[in-house]
Amino acid sequence: MSDSPAAAAGASAYRHGEERIVRIVVTTGNDVAGYRITGYLGIVRGVIVRSTGIGQGIVGAFKSIGGGNIQEYADVCEAARHDAYLQMVAHAEHLHAHGIIGMRYDATEFAQGATEVLAYGTAVTLERA
Repeated sequence: MSDSPAAAAGASAYRHGEERIVRIVVTTGNDVAGYRITGYLGIVRGVIVRSTGIGQGIVGAFKSIGGGNIQEYADVCEAARHDAYLQMVAHAEHLHAHGIIGMRYDATEFAQGATEVLAYGTAVTLERA
């Protein structure tokens, strides 16, 4: 069992949008409606490296024979994205940012069974327009 924030909150809560982070605005766009960007603080990121546990790996391997969605693997991916997102937001808060623009995810398998998930964007300060 993981002691990560995503595991504590449950990956399903994040997936369904039940968990809200309201201290900072995060958008994939390049601006925030109703606000003017007053400063660019730099790139912020969160990096997580994950692999499936032995139980998830075995169940997932058997399910992969039949094809289709493998929920055990999807759950690992979702939790990794969520944890990377939380790290990115914490990085922006450390810089006293009001928002993150241009937010993206990236993932790379760099060793068999181990995947890096990166959440990144540009931290900005905002002022009501």
